[in-house]
Amino acid sequence: MAYALYQIIVILLDVLWWIIIIQAVMSWLIAFNIVNMGSDFVRTVMTALDRMTAPIYNPIRKIMPDLGALDLTPMVVLLAILIIRQAVLPPLFGLV
Repeated sequence: MAYALYQIIVILLDVLWWIIIIQAVMSWLIAFNIVNMGSDFVRTVMTALDRMTAPIYNPIRKIMPDLGALDLTPMVVLLAILIIRQAVLPPLFGLV
């Protein structure tokens, strides 16, 4: 039972990892004007990604210093996911 719960948490963290990566790539494509925000599909995808990540990003953005156009929040979240997956979950579930 514990291993099943561990696997579910790992899958959810993997999904979150890919959502953050996709959002970062999409924001770069929009910033360099490769993808147009005038497209309904692009706007819908970006809105959905923003709504999924905003609850995670907002508390971290309150702590992080303002660096202008450079937003390091996704990198901080990805690092936290990596730490949780490799350093916190295995000892917690006795998988060391």
